[in-house]
Amino acid sequence: MAKSMEIHPEKLRADPSAKSAAKPAVKPEERELARKRAEQAAIEAELADRELRATSLRAELGAFERRYLHFVGARYAELDEWKAKLAERVAREQPGNERAQQSARVARAIAGETKSAVGEETGKEPRNFKASPELKRLYRDVAKRIHPDLTSDRKDRAKRQQLMAEANKAYERGDEARLAKILTEYDCSPEVVEGEGAGAELVRTIRRVSQARSRLAEIEAELDDLVRSDLYQLKSRVEEAEKTGHDVFAEMAEKVEEQIALAKARLEAPSPRTRR
Repeated sequence: MAKSMEIHPEKLRADPSAKSAAKPAVKPEERELARKRAEQAAIEAELADRELRATSLRAELGAFERRYLHFVGARYAELDEWKAKLAERVAREQPGNERAQQSARVARAIAGETKSAVGEETGKEPRNFKASPELKRLYRDVAKRIHPDLTSDRKDRAKRQQLMAEANKAYERGDEARLAKILTEYDCSPEVVEGEGAGAELVRTIRRVSQARSRLAEIEAELDDLVRSDLYQLKSRVEEAEKTGHDVFAEMAEKVEEQIALAKARLEAPSPRTRR
């Protein structure tokens, strides 16, 4: 009867084939790096969404302000100009009245500030800002890929800041082609090449996460300021009124035009000194 072969445990441990079958041990820094990379991916997505929200709100408020200035602001500038002319006429008629002289100077300064704020009248009605789904997707991709707070390299950060500024302008213009080009330009740049080593990469990842969290806090504060602003409150009231069929801009413009007509009539009427 044949004897059964016995394999000694020591021989198994010495067998090279047995060693090759075992999985290599994962280093602690590699496990932590994997965890941090998952955290980084999640916060990058959240940061991109918040940046999109903030940029959209800024663009919407900018477009609303331009509409306001077009329909109402220009009329206020005209009204302030007529008020300045009235005050200046009184000042000319009463050269010794210091209060009249001061009122004329103040009225002229206000008229100048209003005119400067309104800018030149183009005659073309400004459009509301409304981003397409594709425009939002492209901007979100750009923010996730090249946001300045996702790198710890100084040169790379400067490059990202420049590109994000261009991306913000392209988004406000609705320029999808430019956003796509910005993303392609960065992906092909040498700045995207990173060093080797789990330990060094772990440190970089931890710093990126910290920077992203800091930027998230800044965006939240900025959004809060925008929502609390007078311009946002006016925009909300106008949009609510439009839902019920009210044109708030037209109503405001009509009231200002009534004041302009009164100011014109006062200026064209003979002054009390002339009637004497």
